Amino acid sequence: MIPPRAADMLRGVRRLMARMPSLSMARVPDAPAQPVRDRWPGDPARGAALLRGEIERGGHRGALRPGLFGESKALPALRELAHSFVWLRDLRALGTDAARMRARALVSDWIATPALDSVAERADVAGARIAAWLGHYDFFAASADDGFRQRLMGRLLADARGLAAAMPPEQVDARAFTALRGLIAAAVALPEHDGFLHRALRVLPQEIERQILADGCHCERSPAQLLAVLQDLTDISALLKAGQAAQPPALGLAIDRIAPALRALRHPDGGLSLFNGTRETDLALIELALSQAGRATRGPSAMNQGGFHRLAAGKSVMIVDCGPPPPARLDRFSHAGTFSFELSIGKDRLIVNCGAIPYATGAWHDATRATAAHSTLVIADTSSSELRPDGLGRRPEKVTVTRQGSEEGAHWLDLDHDGYLKPFGARHLRRLFMSDKGEDIRGEDSVIAATPQPFTIRFHLHPAVKASLKTDGEGVLMRLPSGQGWEFRASGASIALEESIYLGGGEPRRSEQIVLTVTHEDDQHVKWTISKGGPRVS
Repeated sequence: MIPPRAADMLRGVRRLMARMPSLSMARVPDAPAQPVRDRWPGDPARGAALLRGEIERGGHRGALRPGLFGESKALPALRELAHSFVWLRDLRALGTDAARMRARALVSDWIATPALDSVAERADVAGARIAAWLGHYDFFAASADDGFRQRLMGRLLADARGLAAAMPPEQVDARAFTALRGLIAAAVALPEHDGFLHRALRVLPQEIERQILADGCHCERSPAQLLAVLQDLTDISALLKAGQAAQPPALGLAIDRIAPALRALRHPDGGLSLFNGTRETDLALIELALSQAGRATRGPSAMNQGGFHRLAAGKSVMIVDCGPPPPARLDRFSHAGTFSFELSIGKDRLIVNCGAIPYATGAWHDATRATAAHSTLVIADTSSSELRPDGLGRRPEKVTVTRQGSEEGAHWLDLDHDGYLKPFGARHLRRLFMSDKGEDIRGEDSVIAATPQPFTIRFHLHPAVKASLKTDGEGVLMRLPSGQGWEFRASGASIALEESIYLGGGEPRRSEQIVLTVTHEDDQHVKWTISKGGPRVS
């Protein structure tokens, strides 16, 4: 096996050789031989912002105007977005002549910029750019002058050669599929370059086998990345059909596994569960991705390889993170949320995690990934995994899950992880129960350690939930948007209602959290219940 550093050097040499003039004597085509279509919706509001010279990603905003493509001081996420050109779909959604001319001006300026930011050369960014240029060619390029189209096709061909030379890509996570999608788009649009397709189809099955788990989850354990992978793989499938190329059997099998897993990680309101860098995401986009995957099949209740379990009874749905964090190089979006859960009652979310600002840096980046931002137990204000800028350090290594129950009856989950073994010599045990009607949900949390530890157990409430502490101080009354009342009670810990923040939607929203506190002098075992009750409020 080639060491990673040596492999990177070989990729660099191949990429350089692929772009040398002496090896690139083939005629530059006048236009794509086969049309390639971008199948995902754009946002007209973002398109209007682009006309004003503004770009946005994950709540972060920056400038995007001709003359700025050589800038490398902006937030990395905004630089990636700028050089990927996926925002062309937003200008297309706006659909005006001004939007078309702005798209053409930005593409022309990018091609003419002599010293581009190094992020532009990354395989996934290049792949996204190739797919975007081809997918929106008819919008911004088909009516342009011959000189523009020649420059565009020349750079597109050079990028495709460099991308083919970079295979397999340096990124070993979901970004590899974005790179492959771009190379396959180039192969379909430029069929005379059959080496592109050969190279991509040699790598694609290997990446599917390595990244897509047996239960349909993705190796990064992020619902958001699972959705992104499903989009890329269904795009690849459509491209191969358009190019009348044989599809690797692994491709269809992977899509068939991913779609049910993604459904299992959705709440009844249609949005995604908030684990590992995930937000609720546009519901129409999720539905479109699932429809592209083919016929609907029921999601699994247990995803043991991915480390998620879904408990459903009556109108209640609980989604639980029961797995160890992914290994290094696959943990860029990982949170320290082991054994956290989210609970919905019908289409109302009740218990949530705080969500994410996936492209944040600094204090916000750590705060949203910390265990305290999740509905689980925290020992001594220390996260169950060590947070690092590019992933995780110390993390749970041994995580055990035992499930009992059936689809028609009650459910039990018994969980045990050792994420606190190194700092405190402690293990966290959690038991979760849901009754057959879903109206009685119970939990037990224990810390097993030679020395008793102080800990808190947090239950973050969705901002639409109205909560009040009971006069006896041992419970919280909760009212859902539907008007239905639920009650939280606990024994073995002091109970408080504190402020929280919700980042699962678009803008940050104030919310509340139920906090159970145990000192080192208390029993290390807490019981709690969430049950339907109280008068219906209209």
